Amino acid sequence: MPQRYVKYLISMIFVALTTVACSSSPTGRSQVILKSDQDLAVESARQFAEMKANMPLETDRAKIDYIHCVAQAVVMQLEPEFRDLDWEMAVFQSDSVNAFAMPGGKIGVMTGILKAAQNQDQLAAVIGHEIAHVTARHANERASRGSFSNVGVQVAAVLLGGGHQGATYSAYEALQAGAALGIMLPFSRSQESEADVIGLAYMARAGFDPRESVPLWQNMEGEAGEAPAEILSTHPSSETRIDQLVGEFGAALKLYNEAKEAGRTPNCVLE
Repeated sequence: MPQRYVKYLISMIFVALTTVACSSSPTGRSQVILKSDQDLAVESARQFAEMKANMPLETDRAKIDYIHCVAQAVVMQLEPEFRDLDWEMAVFQSDSVNAFAMPGGKIGVMTGILKAAQNQDQLAAVIGHEIAHVTARHANERASRGSFSNVGVQVAAVLLGGGHQGATYSAYEALQAGAALGIMLPFSRSQESEADVIGLAYMARAGFDPRESVPLWQNMEGEAGEAPAEILSTHPSSETRIDQLVGEFGAALKLYNEAKEAGRTPNCVLE
């Protein structure tokens, strides 16, 4: 490849890097944000509507009210820009031990989560964690990172391949593997760990006992069965996650005690 083209491509990479919208997450971690929050909210609303139309919804009023009670208590403690969203919740009849939150204020809970979240505090840990993905703009960050990573890999492959078609293909394949294992998965684990920290604060502010987050994840591990090795997982291992949560208990318990003093004592009961 002629030297002038190499210099041109390098300059284009530099321009791309310097024009990326950068911000900081609630914990101070640097983020790359390229996608529009509004676009993600619109897409989330579409996907959420499709799920409600195609998946069985829970009809047990007691379960719905119980989950809503916990979710409402957590939402009320969010930062104003998120607390004031028009939050919508759906409870799906599913054995899946799962829950999620989506940009724009959508919360989905599978009834199977109640096998692991055995009281209101443990359920608050789940919901706080999922909502934290929204408030930390993780979906936006993940979408942005995916788009930017693909462009970066293609340009770098041309440089490494020297302009030869066969060499470029081989370089691209190698970089894609590196992006998957060395960039995308560790980054996703970082998001999960951050959601744990933020979610712990949310549940504590709402008056739920943050110490219950540990038995929750122990229960989750029991429900999950054999888990993949941490290096190939988008989630921290249970041991890592619990160690991190315990490390946050000092700050979280302070928020929990303040919530109790302020009269925030949720009483969400599944009858």
